[in-house]
Amino acid sequence: MSEKIITIFGTATAISGDPTYVVAYEIGKLLAEAGFTIANGGYGGTMLASAKGASEAGGKTIGVTCTAFGRGGANEYIQQEIVTATLDERLDTLIKLGRGYVVLPGATGTLLELAKVWELKNKGFMPADKPIILVGKFWRGLADLIAMVDASSRRHIKEADRPEEVRNILVEIIG
Repeated sequence: MSEKIITIFGTATAISGDPTYVVAYEIGKLLAEAGFTIANGGYGGTMLASAKGASEAGGKTIGVTCTAFGRGGANEYIQQEIVTATLDERLDTLIKLGRGYVVLPGATGTLLELAKVWELKNKGFMPADKPIILVGKFWRGLADLIAMVDASSRRHIKEADRPEEVRNILVEIIG
């Protein structure tokens, strides 16, 4: 796979000016400048923010949408839309596309995305060179809680506080 696609998971409820929205925008921009393609769920919030950042930096964006949601199409910054029929198909597509995963703050949908990609890593169904990066402090309590039961699970998680750290981790691991 020559295209360096990074899947970004996060909340659909962030609005312009929110700290999470700003971080998502900056991550999209920095990753596009570093030659990465951004994939996400294609709708609003951090999905829109990361796609906007990538698009404005001249990068490529992919949105994986789902007809089961009954929403319209992808946001205006998505250049390639992949339409799926179910939530499971959508998540499987986002995971399959990604050579790395960036997890921003979010609710149960983002938790589902993190849990699935993390479990695939834990069980050895995903290559070691596909990093999972938790952005900010939001998920750290959960990661610490899981580590109390399975300390080895932490080996699959990278943490970054700033967008530059996300870019640097991905450049170092993926190139």
